[in-house]
Amino acid sequence: MLKLTDLIVDPKSLGNKLWLVDVSPAYEYQNNRRTDTVLGYRYAVALPEKGLDKVDVRIDGQQQMDAPDGYVEVRFDNLEVFIYWSKGDYHVGAKATGIHLVNPKA
Repeated sequence: MLKLTDLIVDPKSLGNKLWLVDVSPAYEYQNNRRTDTVLGYRYAVALPEKGLDKVDVRIDGQQQMDAPDGYVEVRFDNLEVFIYWSKGDYHVGAKATGIHLVNPKA
């Protein structure tokens, strides 16, 4: 039986604009407990075309961008959106391999 969590969600369903609002470490978990090991970073993006709903995009490895003062428009490399089950409900998650400013200041 196909599970909802097996479906691949088209990243275009997030809208055309992605606003980075925050950056936080993504820690490794073992036996449902957080360790001190940082695997990557979560980039919290607001979706202006979706009523400013937020989605965290995880990128493993080094931090690629600092949290902005306010928000900046960004784009991601190899963005994948998925559905996962946690704490009795479905959530939308995302991962990527890179993040870039859409309009970098010269």
